[in-house]
Amino acid sequence: MREYFIAAIPADGIGPEVIAAGRSVLATLEERLGDVKFTIKNFDWGSDYYKKHGVMMPRDGLERLKKFDAIYFGAVGAPDVPDHITLWGLRLPICQGFDQYANVRPTKILPGITPPLRNCGVGDLDWVIVRENSEGEYSGNGGRAHRGLPEEVGTEVAIFTRVGVTRIMRYAFKLAQARPRKLLTVVTKSNAQRHGMVMWDEIAAEVAEEFPDVTWDKMLVDAMTVRMTLKPQSLDTIVATNLHADILSDLAGALAGSIGVAPTANIDPQRRFPSMFEPIHGSAFDITGKGIANPVATFWTAAQMLEHLGEQEAAARLMRAVETVTGAGILTPDVGGTATTKEVTDAVCDAIHSSNA
Repeated sequence: MREYFIAAIPADGIGPEVIAAGRSVLATLEERLGDVKFTIKNFDWGSDYYKKHGVMMPRDGLERLKKFDAIYFGAVGAPDVPDHITLWGLRLPICQGFDQYANVRPTKILPGITPPLRNCGVGDLDWVIVRENSEGEYSGNGGRAHRGLPEEVGTEVAIFTRVGVTRIMRYAFKLAQARPRKLLTVVTKSNAQRHGMVMWDEIAAEVAEEFPDVTWDKMLVDAMTVRMTLKPQSLDTIVATNLHADILSDLAGALAGSIGVAPTANIDPQRRFPSMFEPIHGSAFDITGKGIANPVATFWTAAQMLEHLGEQEAAARLMRAVETVTGAGILTPDVGGTATTKEVTDAVCDAIHSSNA
């Protein structure tokens, strides 16, 4: 029996709803496989915790999480708490504190989901976006001076280091090498940002020499949005900065049908610390409590977590079940269906139980 210890942080909005759905699916996989166990501990950190204690998580939060094999995260953000407090109080301290420098966001069109792109179906859009997750525009460097005065100044400093860029570039090239097309697109804005972004371009060319079997090209981020929309078949693996990949991955989710199906993995490739897995969609307070949140992103995120833990069979079984359910038209409203969160979850659990492969 292989046992994994997972910290669940449902947090805000629809986070508790989709994490509960994810836990149901993991429990079903336990029953179906018979030789794996997921021991999950819930942490009530988030905006409600902040309203009671003045912090999003306890000061020793990272120390408590260190002992786990993985972190299963819901969503963070609340209408009555400033976004910079929720993000910098919970998600980013975990990502930065555990040096989860590779943010990996796969996107593809699932069976049964109609994407907004004309003449684009299953297999035509199948990407993995690799986002540098530790520095860049979200490094937290900067400040404000002369607050409230006419001469007030706010600075947001993007930090790019050779170590940081090289390691994410090498991760992206390795990932591209492992995929069938062996194709990588490096996204920057080096025409206007002539320091850090030019360094990105230079390091990409250096690292590319280590991977002669990978075909790679470069795109400016604005031109990349056009290519993603008009020529989705021309892309496969994509690597970009913290800010650029954050934006592009939301566009990717929308182009595939909905960000409600888009997963994320925050990876420490060296496995010094637990990695964190979260759906991309955010807290979505407009549908919180209505029972219609799309759990597919959370299921796909669980599959990423299983792959990271080495449970390839469980991950593949889960994704086959998800694609069976979406292909059968059991969909939540965000992707054109009428099913509830529970109905989609129950259908995926049934598909896991009934599958022979």
